[in-house]
Amino acid sequence: MTDQRPGPAEVPASPVSAAGGGVPNAAGGGVPEAPGGGVPEAAGALVDRGTLRLALVVGGLILAVLLGFGLGRLNPAPADATGRTSTAATDHPHSPGTGAHEHGTDTDTGGATEVGGLAVGSGGWTLTPLSAGLAAGRPGEFRFQVRDVQGRPVTRFAVVHDKPMHLIVVRRDLSGYQHLHPTMGADGTWSVPLTLPQAGAWRVYADFTLVTDDGGQSARVLGVDLAVPGDHTPRPLPEPTRTATVDEFTVSWSGEPRIGATRPLRFVVRAGDATPTLERYLGAYGHLVALREGDLGYLHVHPESGPAADGVTFQLAVPGPGRYRLYFDFQVAGEVRTAEFTLTAP
Repeated sequence: MTDQRPGPAEVPASPVSAAGGGVPNAAGGGVPEAPGGGVPEAAGALVDRGTLRLALVVGGLILAVLLGFGLGRLNPAPADATGRTSTAATDHPHSPGTGAHEHGTDTDTGGATEVGGLAVGSGGWTLTPLSAGLAAGRPGEFRFQVRDVQGRPVTRFAVVHDKPMHLIVVRRDLSGYQHLHPTMGADGTWSVPLTLPQAGAWRVYADFTLVTDDGGQSARVLGVDLAVPGDHTPRPLPEPTRTATVDEFTVSWSGEPRIGATRPLRFVVRAGDATPTLERYLGAYGHLVALREGDLGYLHVHPESGPAADGVTFQLAVPGPGRYRLYFDFQVAGEVRTAEFTLTAP
């Protein structure tokens, strides 16, 4: 681009007088010409001052540009929690309504998988027990609410796997597993009959999906401890095995779990040499819960649809090394049974 600002040579000089050829003055219309026909010293000073003013203006513009560039380098655009620079308020790493990762048969998650149930609250929702005083071996009732950030009971839940609420109860040594389905009252209070057969510390998981005010859904797993007084000795976790016996049924599983990736686990139920007819339970031919030894982290396991005669397949992502307890629920002739396994991830 051509610079349109006048340079020093373009600064206009005062007109010379007709009589003496000098620069006009206040009295006679002109300033006497300097000896030798040059411009008087005063007129030269006027030219120098005009040049100086132009130089200061140009210099100021250049300085402003340089300062603006420097401030831009010192104050970059804001970044999100992952360190990416935000481009718009609607920028989102995955489609609305889906999870932050896919559940495929060979999906590399790029690292540890999140576990649930480690906290009593998440995302502004809190699991609030309303009953206490459960005694070992005595029938009782467990009552609780799910409350929002303002402490109000939540009453809108989506039906997932045929139920709006799944309650998993297990002692902290991973024994005594129970899978229950509470009912909710009009005030948002859930209740379920509960018998804890032994003393000790028990963990209760509430697995549910909220319906939010905008009609969306938010899946959560919240956990809380229950203390049952009395003497108790923690049970050692059984050694890893791929076969378990429940009543007259033999259950085996196959697959190669991998840390940081989703892999299929296939469970087959046999009754002697026969294959029993598995019935749908919670919307599928089986249900699987996986808990991590130590912190009792709750893993989300997703069943696949398929012929029950070929076994029941689930997708499992192992979050890290350690030992895990698997609880496989299946239904035959209207009765639900649970086969338990220990899985070791190297």
